[in-house]
Amino acid sequence: MSFPDGWTQGTHTYDGVSHPTYRRGSGPGVIVVHEIPGITPEVVAFAQEVVDAGHTVVMPSLFGTDGAGMTAGSVARSLRQICVSREFTMLRTGETTPVAGWLRSLARELHAELGGPGVGALGMCFTGGFALAMLVDPVVVAPVLCQPSTPFAIGPTRSRDVNLSPADLDIVKGRCAAGQQVLGVRYLKDPAVGRRFETLTTQLGDAFIRVELEGKGHSTVTAHRSQVAVDAVLAFFGEQLR
Repeated sequence: MSFPDGWTQGTHTYDGVSHPTYRRGSGPGVIVVHEIPGITPEVVAFAQEVVDAGHTVVMPSLFGTDGAGMTAGSVARSLRQICVSREFTMLRTGETTPVAGWLRSLARELHAELGGPGVGALGMCFTGGFALAMLVDPVVVAPVLCQPSTPFAIGPTRSRDVNLSPADLDIVKGRCAAGQQVLGVRYLKDPAVGRRFETLTTQLGDAFIRVELEGKGHSTVTAHRSQVAVDAVLAFFGEQLR
């Protein structure tokens, strides 16, 4: 499918790396980072809900085919693209995904334009932990982790890892000790999340807000959309960004 009308396409470049972006709306800024296999129609539909709630949404396109649906073929193609890219990590522990620097730069650019207390950031599935990595930059004030699933939960160590280097985790912990909050959303029986929520509670304490849904679903705000999850995310953005 073609990308939906009404979204303005742009490009953001940082440290010699460029990715397309799609933007719509007005109000405080929110960066919505897509899941595997890319910016699917379900991701666009959720992003539109954030726009309708009164936000300027920017969706970076990090991999996949923009606007394509989720199929076995599109997932396989995205995984191949991710596997050969130096911007991502899938299995390594104790390491911040390299693309976090690019995403922080995008957040700084959006905040410089819009002002206000800062910007929101939401990642999902493969990119779920990216919002936490973005919190290292002080312009990010509303991070949301939807079913964070990297590094892939193969074995107990990876299952507990939150995709941050020790230095970045210390920065995040310091911000949370000073009053910053982090929202996490998952289905309780989703094995892809592993034991990351327990790690985040241990590391961040009450600053980590858990929204845990009954059942075996995975994609909390897209393919297996829960109204409870969407309402919690929109309320969090509203509280933190206005």
